[in-house]
Amino acid sequence: MKLSVVIPCYNEAATIEKIIDAVLRSPYPDKEIIVVDDCSTDGTREILKSRIEAKISLIIYQSYNQGKGAALREGFRAATGDIIIIQDADLEYDPVEYHKMLQPIIDDKADVVFGSRFMGAEAHRVVYFWHRVGNGLITLISNMLTNLTLTDIETCYKAFRREIIQSITIEENRFGFEPEITAKISKIKCRIYEVGISYYGRTYDEGKKINWKDGIWALYCIFKYNLLRS
Repeated sequence: MKLSVVIPCYNEAATIEKIIDAVLRSPYPDKEIIVVDDCSTDGTREILKSRIEAKISLIIYQSYNQGKGAALREGFRAATGDIIIIQDADLEYDPVEYHKMLQPIIDDKADVVFGSRFMGAEAHRVVYFWHRVGNGLITLISNMLTNLTLTDIETCYKAFRREIIQSITIEENRFGFEPEITAKISKIKCRIYEVGISYYGRTYDEGKKINWKDGIWALYCIFKYNLLRS
């Protein structure tokens, strides 16, 4: 099965080349790599053009900054693989673990797989207490409305059969993508699995972008896409 790795990217000059090299080394032979640059202004775009374009399948350059959800929307549209996985452009998630995410789909047990930072025995960096509390609250409220038992809806690592994700209209442009996609896949006939992954979180000084405002918006999106949409 061919894998499409979709990488949304915004101002990741310090890590973009490292993560591309890690994805290229990942132990999955048949894969395409699609980067969507969300109008970076820190030199990322120049690195992509000069040192990365020749290495990978496709780079989509957004004409203005729109957000992670918008970048993923473009990347999903362009993907041609049987399976699509999301990879952030930082170094918080390790591509060497793709096999954990993909095996339930390859074995025809799952259609969608979430990689959880909070289950299993994998290593994860200890960072922000209130982020963990907020993530737990967001996941709990989402589960109450979707009737799922996920432990980490805000995880980057999500893998989908291509026909599943391409059948869904993504409306959120920023980090509201996570609760939106969780709500929407809960309403269609698909098999959802969750696997434990490692997590190498970064601090705000190291470039972390999500903040408390995104958490408030995530709660709004949970109610919007679970209760206000059919």
